[in-house]
Amino acid sequence: MLNVCNVTKKYGDFTALNAVNVSVEEGSVFGLLGPNGAGKTSLIRIINRITAPDSGEVFFKGRKLSSEHVSQIGYLPEERGLYRKMKAGEHAVYLARLKGLSNNEATKRLKYWFDKFEIMSWWNKKVEELSKGMQQKLQFIVTVIHQPSLLIFDEPFSGFDPINVNLLKNEMLELRKKGATIIFSTHNMASVEELCDNIALIHKSEKILEGRISDIKNNNKENLFAVCFTNSDMDLRACLSDNIEIKYSELLPNGHTIAHLKIPEHQTSGDLIRLLPSSMQLISFNEILPSMNDIFISSVNADRPQQKDV
Repeated sequence: MLNVCNVTKKYGDFTALNAVNVSVEEGSVFGLLGPNGAGKTSLIRIINRITAPDSGEVFFKGRKLSSEHVSQIGYLPEERGLYRKMKAGEHAVYLARLKGLSNNEATKRLKYWFDKFEIMSWWNKKVEELSKGMQQKLQFIVTVIHQPSLLIFDEPFSGFDPINVNLLKNEMLELRKKGATIIFSTHNMASVEELCDNIALIHKSEKILEGRISDIKNNNKENLFAVCFTNSDMDLRACLSDNIEIKYSELLPNGHTIAHLKIPEHQTSGDLIRLLPSSMQLISFNEILPSMNDIFISSVNADRPQQKDV
């Protein structure tokens, strides 16, 4: 769907993007991640043709990105912008017509979405009378109203309560099911794990990580396993070989014990099971994969110089 090839963007002496390459698969939800100031917004603006790269190119469906592709992109920016004195329905129709819909078609589609998001009663209310959450619903609607093939959501859940966050998540997944490709930028790593197929992590203007979430988590695993067993009187340390590290251990209210055990890289889960004493009476045994939040933090911190003790 989208290929970003060696894109560089500078603002004076500041480099916002440095030879960034990103590939977004058609029909996927792609997470564009990074700390504040990493360059994500600069890349999003280039994809939307709000600004142009200093070097490099962007390809949309195999063709060099041009003004004719803008109508196939829907963009919900982090900084929302609505005309506060206009009525909600009137404003939505206006924005839908800017995206090429006729007045009748815009009204028809908008009434469907207003009803779906339970804001139809606010059609004739001024935007300034709407709560922040309702305004964000309105902006989401006008982002998707022209049924673009590529949707870009920048912090779409900001300010939403859990019920409305879940509503938007479901709509995003439904849009993907109907064929849309989604670029999703957020700092909420739990949402990334829930929604995204692939991610790219940008830090200090450069891409430092990209791939499928499942592959990234597997590539960053630490041979850490959660073991739950019934024999709470067992001296766990005395029963384990020296190369097994106990990272965490807790006696649960039901009398079971949960322990997190780490083994050397050259060993496998099978090796660990064979090393566990038969008296342990296993209840469960699972490998612990790192969360995207852990991977995000470790990837970003790996680029920071270590502080020296004074």
